[in-house]
Amino acid sequence: MPIPVPDNISPLDNLLPDEPLLMMGAGPVPIPERVAAANSIVINHLGDTMADVIEQVKAMSRYVFQTESRHILGVAGPGSAAMEMAVVNLVAPGDRVLSICNGFFSSRLAEMAERAAGEVMRLDVPAKESASPDAIATALAEHRPRVLTIVQGETSNTIFNRHLAKIARLARERDCLVIVDAVCTLSTMPLEMDKWGVDAVITGGQKGLSSIPGVSLVAFSDRAWKAISNRGDQLRHWCLDARLADQFWYRKSYHYTAPVSGILAMHEALRLICHETLPARFERHLRCSVALQAGIEAMGLTLYAPPQARLNSVVGIDIPPGVDARELLRYMSRRYRVEISGSFGPPIIRIGQMGEQSRAHNLFRTVHALGSASKALGAEVDLPAGVAALEKSLEAFEFGDD
Repeated sequence: MPIPVPDNISPLDNLLPDEPLLMMGAGPVPIPERVAAANSIVINHLGDTMADVIEQVKAMSRYVFQTESRHILGVAGPGSAAMEMAVVNLVAPGDRVLSICNGFFSSRLAEMAERAAGEVMRLDVPAKESASPDAIATALAEHRPRVLTIVQGETSNTIFNRHLAKIARLARERDCLVIVDAVCTLSTMPLEMDKWGVDAVITGGQKGLSSIPGVSLVAFSDRAWKAISNRGDQLRHWCLDARLADQFWYRKSYHYTAPVSGILAMHEALRLICHETLPARFERHLRCSVALQAGIEAMGLTLYAPPQARLNSVVGIDIPPGVDARELLRYMSRRYRVEISGSFGPPIIRIGQMGEQSRAHNLFRTVHALGSASKALGAEVDLPAGVAALEKSLEAFEFGDD
């Protein structure tokens, strides 16, 4: 008997909320209209127009990554697919790998290296601390790894590895390749791939770049590409083989059917970043994140990470006493149409400050939703004080007041 047509199938209009949700979690983030429009276009993935788009995507990516590399590749997959492309192409079976583990996503890099048959040594960073250059220098001397993996910002618990430039330099002095996960930080804060000596930088579309989920970028240094080119074994991954991907991205040849709509969206997202410029974008993100943090603290809530290890692109907040985190998120979504994120470990909630999230009108709406929902669920918060502190911080940053 044939399988029947499913019952109760409704159009998306009947499934989605009657009012668009403001996405203020740890990703995906709101996308500009030009990015959304580009994502609705389909063109020939091997045609001349696509070739022109790819050339511009690579040129704009070099600016955003701050690199002269001619080995920037797109990945038809989430940021984790770009992570895996970097790892499986640079970690050969038996290679020693030093993985700096701050939390969920940095540990994912370690797991990927283990699945690539690397000999992985995990250096666990104490909670609420940035990775220590001294501890890493000791581990580099002791284990002599061929590859080091690290996140610039640990999205899961909002910890910032602020000494990344020094750590990369220490690794290079030991002839160790450096893979950096910049999924939540690229274009929200400085990362200078060439100047810092980073060998592979990974990012996803759906966070700092304010593009769509499912299309990512990875940039390899010349040193990393030499290591990839000189590998004697055949990679077990086909879609993630960087040498095969290079055929499409640099030789106008076929690898697989590229996600053309996603690449067009990525083009527009990168173009908007270039138009804004990185210095202006960094300043906007810093101003908005600092103001958001001031508003949260003025309400009476506590930020999870101490200032010296605090990530600005994703802000962690201790759950108010007596409040159920899931109920808080649900209340904010249903009542105020604002969505923030839960946690991958510590008892916190997280608010994103990446790309289009970092706009003043989004901050006021989010602080109001968080304060009102917390108060409705029994927490003691001072919402007017939070809104006032948010506004004061934004004005002080804009006009240079102390």
